[in-house]
Amino acid sequence: MTGPARGPAAGEPDAPIRVVVADDQELVRSGFAMILDAQPDIDVVAEAGDGLAAVAAVREHRPDVLLLDIRMPVMDGIEAAGIVGAETGCRVLMLTTFDLDDYVYDALRAGASGFLLKDVRRDDLVNAVRVVAAGESLLAPSVTTRLIRAFTSRPAKRGAGAAVDALTARERETLLLIARGLSNAEIAEAMVVSEHTVKTHVSNLLAKLGLRDRVQAVIAAYESGLTAPGA
Repeated sequence: MTGPARGPAAGEPDAPIRVVVADDQELVRSGFAMILDAQPDIDVVAEAGDGLAAVAAVREHRPDVLLLDIRMPVMDGIEAAGIVGAETGCRVLMLTTFDLDDYVYDALRAGASGFLLKDVRRDDLVNAVRVVAAGESLLAPSVTTRLIRAFTSRPAKRGAGAAVDALTARERETLLLIARGLSNAEIAEAMVVSEHTVKTHVSNLLAKLGLRDRVQAVIAAYESGLTAPGA
Protein backbone atom coordinates (compact mmCIF):
# COMPACT_ATOMS: atom_id res chain seq x y z
CA MET A 1 0.00 0.00 0.00
CA THR A 2 1.18 3.49 -0.64
CA GLY A 3 2.08 5.79 2.19
CA PRO A 4 0.92 9.38 2.59
CA ALA A 5 2.05 11.77 -0.10
CA ARG A 6 5.25 13.56 0.82
CA GLY A 7 5.24 17.32 0.62
CA PRO A 8 7.30 20.07 2.20
CA ALA A 9 5.80 22.40 4.73
CA ALA A 10 5.27 26.03 3.77
CA GLY A 11 8.59 27.81 3.37
CA GLU A 12 10.62 24.58 3.30
CA PRO A 13 12.56 23.42 0.21
CA ASP A 14 11.16 20.55 -1.84
CA ALA A 15 12.08 17.12 -0.51
CA PRO A 16 14.61 15.24 -2.67
CA ILE A 17 13.46 12.54 -5.07
CA ARG A 18 14.00 9.21 -3.32
CA VAL A 19 15.43 6.53 -5.63
CA VAL A 20 16.22 2.81 -5.41
CA VAL A 21 18.73 1.54 -7.99
CA ALA A 22 18.43 -2.14 -8.94
CA ASP A 23 20.89 -3.87 -11.28
CA ASP A 24 22.65 -7.21 -10.99
CA GLN A 25 25.96 -5.75 -12.21
CA GLU A 26 27.61 -4.04 -9.26
CA LEU A 27 29.71 -1.60 -11.29
CA VAL A 28 26.70 -0.52 -13.34
CA ARG A 29 24.52 -0.22 -10.25
CA SER A 30 27.12 1.76 -8.33
CA GLY A 31 27.78 4.01 -11.31
CA PHE A 32 24.13 4.94 -11.73
CA ALA A 33 23.76 5.42 -7.97
CA MET A 34 26.77 7.77 -7.85
CA ILE A 35 25.49 9.85 -10.77
CA LEU A 36 22.05 10.24 -9.23
CA ASP A 37 23.16 10.74 -5.63
CA ALA A 38 25.44 13.59 -6.74
CA GLN A 39 22.36 15.62 -7.70
CA PRO A 40 21.09 18.03 -5.02
CA ASP A 41 17.46 17.04 -5.62
CA ILE A 42 17.95 13.25 -5.73
CA ASP A 43 18.63 10.86 -2.85
CA VAL A 44 19.53 7.22 -3.56
CA VAL A 45 18.08 5.44 -0.54
CA ALA A 46 18.99 1.83 -1.45
CA GLU A 47 20.57 -0.45 -4.04
CA ALA A 48 19.52 -3.98 -5.00
CA GLY A 49 21.21 -6.76 -6.96
CA ASP A 50 18.14 -8.78 -8.00
CA GLY A 51 14.45 -8.32 -8.64
CA LEU A 52 13.28 -9.74 -5.33
CA ALA A 53 15.65 -7.48 -3.41
CA ALA A 54 14.40 -4.53 -5.46
CA VAL A 55 10.80 -5.22 -4.42
CA ALA A 56 11.90 -5.56 -0.78
CA ALA A 57 13.82 -2.26 -0.98
CA VAL A 58 10.78 -0.45 -2.36
CA ARG A 59 8.57 -1.86 0.37
CA GLU A 60 11.05 -0.78 3.05
CA HIS A 61 12.17 2.63 1.78
CA ARG A 62 9.07 3.79 -0.16
CA PRO A 63 11.02 5.61 -2.89
CA ASP A 64 9.55 7.87 -5.53
CA VAL A 65 11.39 6.10 -8.37
CA LEU A 66 12.76 2.60 -8.86
CA LEU A 67 15.55 2.44 -11.47
CA LEU A 68 15.26 -1.20 -12.52
CA ASP A 69 17.23 -3.44 -14.87
CA ILE A 70 14.83 -5.47 -16.98
CA ARG A 71 17.01 -8.62 -16.80
CA MET A 72 17.56 -9.58 -13.19
CA PRO A 73 18.30 -12.82 -11.30
CA VAL A 74 15.90 -14.41 -8.76
CA MET A 75 13.00 -12.30 -10.11
CA ASP A 76 13.13 -10.53 -13.48
CA GLY A 77 12.53 -6.81 -13.82
CA ILE A 78 9.17 -7.20 -15.51
CA GLU A 79 7.74 -9.25 -12.65
CA ALA A 80 9.28 -6.89 -10.09
CA ALA A 81 7.80 -3.87 -11.90
CA GLY A 82 4.37 -5.47 -11.83
CA ILE A 83 4.53 -6.05 -8.07
CA VAL A 84 5.80 -2.55 -7.34
CA GLY A 85 3.14 -1.01 -9.55
CA ALA A 86 0.36 -3.02 -7.90
CA GLU A 87 1.46 -2.37 -4.32
CA THR A 88 2.88 1.15 -4.31
CA GLY A 89 2.84 4.55 -5.98
CA CYS A 90 6.53 4.23 -6.86
CA ARG A 91 7.35 5.06 -10.49
CA VAL A 92 9.43 2.45 -12.33
CA LEU A 93 12.13 3.46 -14.82
CA MET A 94 13.43 0.43 -16.72
CA LEU A 95 17.03 0.11 -17.90
CA THR A 96 18.38 -2.47 -20.33
CA THR A 97 21.03 -3.15 -22.94
CA PHE A 98 18.30 -4.60 -25.14
CA ASP A 99 15.50 -2.75 -26.91
CA LEU A 100 13.61 -5.75 -28.22
CA ASP A 101 9.89 -5.34 -28.86
CA ASP A 102 8.67 -7.99 -26.41
CA TYR A 103 10.72 -6.61 -23.53
CA VAL A 104 9.50 -3.08 -24.16
CA TYR A 105 5.88 -4.10 -24.51
CA ASP A 106 5.86 -6.38 -21.46
CA ALA A 107 7.67 -3.86 -19.28
CA LEU A 108 5.22 -1.10 -20.13
CA ARG A 109 2.27 -3.42 -19.64
CA ALA A 110 3.71 -4.20 -16.18
CA GLY A 111 3.44 -0.53 -15.30
CA ALA A 112 6.83 0.96 -16.15
CA SER A 113 6.72 4.73 -16.58
CA GLY A 114 9.92 4.98 -18.56
CA PHE A 115 12.35 2.88 -20.56
CA LEU A 116 15.98 3.77 -21.28
CA LEU A 117 18.91 1.93 -22.78
CA LYS A 118 21.95 1.46 -20.55
CA ASP A 119 24.13 3.59 -22.81
CA VAL A 120 22.03 6.60 -21.80
CA ARG A 121 23.98 9.82 -21.29
CA ARG A 122 24.50 11.02 -17.72
CA ASP A 123 22.31 14.11 -18.13
CA ASP A 124 19.54 12.11 -19.80
CA LEU A 125 19.53 9.59 -16.94
CA VAL A 126 19.14 12.35 -14.35
CA ASN A 127 16.44 14.03 -16.42
CA ALA A 128 14.57 10.73 -16.82
CA VAL A 129 14.39 10.24 -13.05
CA ARG A 130 13.08 13.78 -12.62
CA VAL A 131 10.52 13.34 -15.40
CA VAL A 132 8.99 10.11 -14.08
CA ALA A 133 9.10 11.38 -10.48
CA ALA A 134 6.99 14.32 -11.63
CA GLY A 135 4.33 11.92 -12.88
CA GLU A 136 5.20 12.01 -16.57
CA SER A 137 6.31 9.15 -18.82
CA LEU A 138 9.49 8.77 -20.80
CA LEU A 139 10.73 6.55 -23.60
CA ALA A 140 13.96 6.62 -25.56
CA PRO A 141 13.31 7.43 -29.24
CA SER A 142 14.51 4.00 -30.43
CA VAL A 143 12.25 2.32 -27.91
CA THR A 144 9.25 4.38 -29.01
CA THR A 145 9.85 3.34 -32.62
CA ARG A 146 10.05 -0.34 -31.72
CA LEU A 147 7.00 -0.10 -29.49
CA ILE A 148 4.90 1.33 -32.32
CA ARG A 149 6.15 -1.38 -34.69
CA ALA A 150 5.14 -4.04 -32.17
CA PHE A 151 1.48 -3.13 -32.64
CA THR A 152 1.57 -3.92 -36.36
CA SER A 153 1.60 -7.63 -35.51
CA ARG A 154 -0.78 -7.49 -32.53
CA PRO A 155 -4.57 -7.62 -33.01
CA ALA A 156 -6.78 -5.23 -31.08
CA LYS A 157 -7.23 -6.53 -27.53
CA ARG A 158 -10.67 -7.96 -26.82
CA GLY A 159 -12.69 -5.70 -24.54
CA ALA A 160 -10.31 -2.76 -24.89
CA GLY A 161 -12.55 -1.05 -27.45
CA ALA A 162 -15.55 -1.16 -25.13
CA ALA A 163 -13.59 0.63 -22.43
CA VAL A 164 -12.55 3.39 -24.81
CA ASP A 165 -16.16 3.71 -26.00
CA ALA A 166 -17.07 4.80 -22.46
CA LEU A 167 -14.98 7.97 -22.90
CA THR A 168 -16.53 11.24 -23.94
CA ALA A 169 -15.81 12.53 -27.45
CA ARG A 170 -13.28 15.02 -26.11
CA GLU A 171 -11.58 12.38 -23.97
CA ARG A 172 -11.32 10.06 -27.01
CA GLU A 173 -9.83 12.89 -29.03
CA THR A 174 -7.36 13.58 -26.25
CA LEU A 175 -6.39 9.90 -26.09
CA LEU A 176 -5.85 9.82 -29.84
CA LEU A 177 -3.56 12.84 -29.70
CA ILE A 178 -1.63 11.33 -26.77
CA ALA A 179 -1.09 8.21 -28.87
CA ARG A 180 0.30 10.39 -31.65
CA GLY A 181 2.93 11.70 -29.23
CA LEU A 182 1.61 15.21 -28.62
CA SER A 183 2.36 17.05 -25.39
CA ASN A 184 -0.38 18.71 -23.33
CA ALA A 185 0.48 22.08 -24.85
CA GLU A 186 0.29 20.66 -28.38
CA ILE A 187 -3.00 18.92 -27.61
CA ALA A 188 -4.41 22.18 -26.25
CA GLU A 189 -3.46 23.95 -29.47
CA ALA A 190 -4.93 21.19 -31.65
CA MET A 191 -8.21 21.10 -29.71
CA VAL A 192 -8.35 24.90 -29.23
CA VAL A 193 -8.74 24.61 -25.45
CA SER A 194 -6.62 25.58 -22.45
CA GLU A 195 -3.81 23.35 -21.22
CA HIS A 196 -5.69 23.05 -17.91
CA THR A 197 -8.66 21.57 -19.79
CA VAL A 198 -6.35 19.05 -21.48
CA LYS A 199 -4.94 18.01 -18.10
CA THR A 200 -8.50 17.45 -16.88
CA HIS A 201 -9.30 15.30 -19.93
CA VAL A 202 -6.11 13.30 -19.40
CA SER A 203 -6.86 12.71 -15.71
CA ASN A 204 -10.43 11.67 -16.48
CA LEU A 205 -9.54 9.23 -19.24
CA LEU A 206 -6.76 7.65 -17.17
CA ALA A 207 -9.22 7.16 -14.29
CA LYS A 208 -11.97 5.71 -16.53
CA LEU A 209 -9.57 3.28 -18.21
CA GLY A 210 -7.79 2.38 -14.96
CA LEU A 211 -4.39 3.46 -16.28
CA ARG A 212 -1.35 4.78 -14.41
CA ASP A 213 0.06 7.21 -16.95
CA ARG A 214 0.38 8.37 -20.56
CA VAL A 215 2.49 5.40 -21.63
CA GLN A 216 -0.30 3.01 -20.71
CA ALA A 217 -2.74 5.36 -22.43
CA VAL A 218 -0.78 4.97 -25.67
CA ILE A 219 -0.94 1.19 -25.30
CA ALA A 220 -4.69 1.36 -24.66
CA ALA A 221 -5.21 3.47 -27.77
CA TYR A 222 -3.50 0.87 -29.94
CA GLU A 223 -5.01 -2.17 -28.22
CA SER A 224 -8.50 -0.76 -28.61
CA GLY A 225 -8.03 -0.09 -32.29
CA LEU A 226 -8.58 3.65 -31.76
CA THR A 227 -5.42 4.25 -33.75
CA ALA A 228 -2.88 2.21 -35.66
CA PRO A 229 0.79 2.54 -36.65
CA GLY A 230 1.10 5.06 -39.44
CA ALA A 231 -2.30 6.62 -38.75
